[in-house]
Amino acid sequence: MTKSYFVTGTDTEVGKTVASMAVMQAIAKAGYRIAGYKPVAAGSKETDEGLMNSDAIRLRAASNVELAYEEVNPCLLDAACSPHIAAELENRSVDFSTLSNGLRNIQSKADVALVEGAGGWRVPVSYDSTLADWVKEEKLPVILVVGVKLGCLNHAYLTAEAVRRDGLEVVGWIANRVNPGTEHYSDIVKTLEHHLQVPKLGEIPYLCSVKSRDLSEYIDIKPLGL
Repeated sequence: MTKSYFVTGTDTEVGKTVASMAVMQAIAKAGYRIAGYKPVAAGSKETDEGLMNSDAIRLRAASNVELAYEEVNPCLLDAACSPHIAAELENRSVDFSTLSNGLRNIQSKADVALVEGAGGWRVPVSYDSTLADWVKEEKLPVILVVGVKLGCLNHAYLTAEAVRRDGLEVVGWIANRVNPGTEHYSDIVKTLEHHLQVPKLGEIPYLCSVKSRDLSEYIDIKPLGL
């Protein structure tokens, strides 16, 4: 049976895609078939293959099974803003059944499916629903990415609390050093380890050209049962 995980972050721009790539690279090195999935992406760019989202492109590249772009990202919105605003600008709606059908397809092709969210846990996809509502329907275990910077403790505590209140399990977390100048880095990580009370899957250091690197060495997938 395919294992599936949902990657969320403490905020936008905290490195969900970097962390997702790192986990996928580690899973691939362990010999599993891994497929990345970006159900909703807001922000597109023109490529030789048409409009695509840069995060979805990277998840597709990190997958070791062959996937068409539309399989990785079934809902692509043009504007780089909150998905509910981007969808309204295009007079579209984010259909949960489309997201679920896409997930089933991904799961049929891999041993592990890694699903990357958009923004933080409560990112709205309409004025009445959030992407978390779909994750709840799918009952996906959650990996929390913490962008280590000033204020991240509060954001991490609140996000983990919200995930658990929604009835889902936080199965692991990843520290991503998004700001090399953040003081007391080790103390922040120690505090998160104490408070979150779930396995730390790894720490990703601040690196130049981080999205083009092999980051598998920074991730331990054993707590995921892999």
